[in-house]
Amino acid sequence: MTELSKSHFVFKPIVRGMAIEESEELFPVGKVYCVGKNYADHAKEMGGEVDKDQPFFFSKPPQAITQLANIPFPTQTDNLHHEVELVVFLKSECSNISASQASQHIFGYAVGVDLTKRDLQVLAKEAGRPWDLSKGFDNSAPISKIQKKEGLLFDQGKILLKVNGQIKQSSNLLNMAWRVDELISWLSKFITLKPGDIIFTGTPAGVSKLNPDDKIEAEIENIGSLSFKLVR
Repeated sequence: MTELSKSHFVFKPIVRGMAIEESEELFPVGKVYCVGKNYADHAKEMGGEVDKDQPFFFSKPPQAITQLANIPFPTQTDNLHHEVELVVFLKSECSNISASQASQHIFGYAVGVDLTKRDLQVLAKEAGRPWDLSKGFDNSAPISKIQKKEGLLFDQGKILLKVNGQIKQSSNLLNMAWRVDELISWLSKFITLKPGDIIFTGTPAGVSKLNPDDKIEAEIENIGSLSFKLVR
């Protein structure tokens, strides 16, 4: 019997699992990392530029990840934005690895949207404060079913997002400043990555305001598609 099985928790631990395409198994959600300014055009529209010396990361809590078809419109914002992203799921532990070693730790991918309270993010930036309240709220990271693609690297493919049928974001993964293997390698030098960890890889230009009752559709070539509605 392990030490963990002998333990008595004060309340039941919360374990979140996400659906995998063509499987009855669930992917257990671990830590969630997001990279900012990974597309030059989006960095420019936000008034900045890509840092070519090192990628910039922030985190979301596990309860941000969701596969709900209807997502409650979040409170405390007057300027909610969409950010379509390629999402990477890890299957094994890694620490201080090279980019060439990264692919062996990949479980699969999904289409994701980083929902952002842009008004709160702007206030946080101006005050030099963390982005947690603007990025880490409940259901702020909807994802498609996970495509199991163990050991495969994706660095090209069309990435697209529509709001109510109108194209808002359209680009190619080729335009990422930092590739998937580079992001995994860089993170692993600072934090031991574990099975279940998730990485959102950044968004291209075209982010815009969302409203209650909007329908969001996103897709990435060879990865899949995602559709959800923001409900009142």
